Amino acid sequence: MTDLTSESSAELNSETPIMAFAQLQLAAPLARAVAEMGYETMTPIQAQAIPVVLQGRDVMGAAQTGTGKTAAFALPLLQRMLKHENASTSPARHPVRALVLLPTRELADQVAEQVKLYGKYTNLRSAVVFGGMDMKPQTLELKQGVEVLVATPGRLLDHIEAKNTVLNQVEYVVLDEADRMLDIGFLPDLQRILSYLPKQRTTLLFSATFSPEIKRLANSYLQDPVTIEVARSNATASTVEQHFYSVNDDDKRHALHQILRQRGMKQAFVFVNSKLGCARLARSLEREGLKTTALHGDKSQDERLKALEAFKKGEVDLLVCTDVAARGLDIKDVPAVFNFDIPFNAEDYVHRIGRTGRAGAAGLAVNFVSKSDARLVADIEKLIKTKIELEPIAFEEDLPDIRKQGHINDGRRMYQQEADDIRREEYPARVPRAPRNEFKRPPLSKDPFFDKPYEAPHLAPDAVPSWETPAARPGVRSISSNIKSKRKVAALFKAA
Repeated sequence: MTDLTSESSAELNSETPIMAFAQLQLAAPLARAVAEMGYETMTPIQAQAIPVVLQGRDVMGAAQTGTGKTAAFALPLLQRMLKHENASTSPARHPVRALVLLPTRELADQVAEQVKLYGKYTNLRSAVVFGGMDMKPQTLELKQGVEVLVATPGRLLDHIEAKNTVLNQVEYVVLDEADRMLDIGFLPDLQRILSYLPKQRTTLLFSATFSPEIKRLANSYLQDPVTIEVARSNATASTVEQHFYSVNDDDKRHALHQILRQRGMKQAFVFVNSKLGCARLARSLEREGLKTTALHGDKSQDERLKALEAFKKGEVDLLVCTDVAARGLDIKDVPAVFNFDIPFNAEDYVHRIGRTGRAGAAGLAVNFVSKSDARLVADIEKLIKTKIELEPIAFEEDLPDIRKQGHINDGRRMYQQEADDIRREEYPARVPRAPRNEFKRPPLSKDPFFDKPYEAPHLAPDAVPSWETPAARPGVRSISSNIKSKRKVAALFKAA
């Protein structure tokens, strides 16, 4: 594995001037699209990765989330594929030449949208396939031919087995958020997919974090890759202000309301660890006057896309979500991220707070730490190599007491106390009526016979018990009582 020299890496990270996209000398269709999207200067990962990819080298790139990794691989790949560009309507003239694999549906949809924007002035076709949707529309699009295919591993295997796509002409493979794909068990699927591809290809592996598993994957499928790290591995963005508040579980919603009010924030991500907790917290915050929507794995793909679209448009204030939204979602101008639950995996903390402070903007990461989270906080502290100080929080008296409304895990008992108070105010207690004269039944007479103790029947002194009575002789045939005796009938005719 070929690494960049330490001297050149240091220069690129600190003293190297930021390059402009105009210096890349992109093709006119790509340069026009980039200019329309407002791109002027490249981020560090783009400045390092794009020239290397343009040379056809394999790349193992690591950068903290939100630094523009999509453009770092999409633009050079489109540039290299322009030699295959054609306006033919024949599907055979548009085989899959670039394959981009991602772990989640939302991330796949987002990357596909960016690729279409980059290549909208070219004749290169792109498509996206992921689970949770009907395969028929995806099949029709694949049958028409695409050069760039963005997919999640599971759904791509479905299309391969259905013979809806052929990957024998793939020249470029991108494994984006590879560490997440390994975390959720996609390694066998990745191995199957890569077995369908030509051995002579360019492979790009991008990840927010490097782990021993990622390095083993790179050694297996990358050929003499260039390792690019524009920031310290597993580091958080310097533009994100991080706070760890010591809060009891019962006070977390109260603290959330207070910080939103004090900071005057209109939108924020709220991360929890479970799908059930996500749904319950979203309902609680909605009842408390905040426009809230939930995003977790149990929702259908249509519901997930609608929730994201509503949050992007500003129709909802809070997006309560699990780690399904922690990777790669590029939603601009989100001022804050709340970790309502400290993540079980320390690396997920880096991805969660990467949803804010994107593209150099300032962001806020608020973490609510309970007594049972000490070990999880220690893991985060070890990962980011930063001393974490727990801060107390003083609640304002003029805020509504959220604790009276029940806990998020109370289920149907939530708001029961409040509902009882309202019911007592609307329906005051009535004056008790005098008790009615109930009909009294007369006492039942008792038969003295049933009060007597049991007495065995008295037998005569010379009586023989039935079980000692001698049995009938076997030779004597007795007639059953069910057989009627024959009656004598007068003969109609006399014998001759």
